[in-house]
Amino acid sequence: MASSTRQIVAWFFLILRFVFLTFGPWFVHLLIADVLLSALLPFAFIFPTHTYHLASAIAESVWRGVQRLCEEYNGADIIIAGDELPRGESAIVVANHNEWSDFYLIQAMAIRSGMLGRCRWFAKKALKWVPVLGWGLLVMGMPLVSRRWAEDKEEMERLFSGIKEGRWPVWLVSFSEGTRYRPKKHAEAVRWCASHGKSIPQHTLHPRTKGFVATVQQLRKTPHVKAVYDITIAYAEDDKFMAAPSFFKTIFQPDLAQTYRMYAHVRRFELNSLPHTDAELAQWLEAKWVEKGERLANLKKQLDYGEPWKGTTSKV
Repeated sequence: MASSTRQIVAWFFLILRFVFLTFGPWFVHLLIADVLLSALLPFAFIFPTHTYHLASAIAESVWRGVQRLCEEYNGADIIIAGDELPRGESAIVVANHNEWSDFYLIQAMAIRSGMLGRCRWFAKKALKWVPVLGWGLLVMGMPLVSRRWAEDKEEMERLFSGIKEGRWPVWLVSFSEGTRYRPKKHAEAVRWCASHGKSIPQHTLHPRTKGFVATVQQLRKTPHVKAVYDITIAYAEDDKFMAAPSFFKTIFQPDLAQTYRMYAHVRRFELNSLPHTDAELAQWLEAKWVEKGERLANLKKQLDYGEPWKGTTSKV
């Protein structure tokens, strides 16, 4: 009984230490960053490019901080495989979507490429009305969309004009399935693909193509946007495939690498090598999702056989 009490007390003080010395300072940093970004909103209409660069620096400091919590403090090992990405290159980034922790894997790649502060994520349109947070997202040039393409055209034109005219460096990141992978969603995707003559997805959902097609068509003639990065994200919790750590665990659970595998594979495609028609671009993205499913199936097989997932370990 005394031993159990001591363990409970030790855990209690460990949590307190973490909250006040590690998570607490980062959270305060996040709040200050939101206020600073919101204060830049009037300047975004007058000096959009200067505001974009300043907002990128503020955002990078916050994102690097949460990455340190996950990797350094809680010991996550993020395995990165695939093509070597050039430093400082602007790109369109597509990935499958499993859990909130997907952001850590993409950010790990962005840090390697010197593009962490330039990541711009497709987010829900309703966030623009949230005081402080929504204003900060607008200043940063985040694409705030409804996933109904007819309603999102104006928002995308706002974003594209900055990237094209201001030559803003950017990783424009989209989870092309539109929602997180869940067994129920996968079953719905399988039925839809079967009824429409599409390949049955393995460990993914079927990608939505309209946003990708519009993005490529808008940016393919922008000189500094050079490539499309296709990222495959995978996890394992012990021997359970595609079981990702929750946001709470990435913040509070120590020694994550003892329980979780976190893996990201990337392929780089020159933007000028992609097909030119809308229909062909849609087929191209769907083909990449077929390859992604095959890659994930192979990772599952390696997990079942007790084999390691090969790659290099990320370091913040």
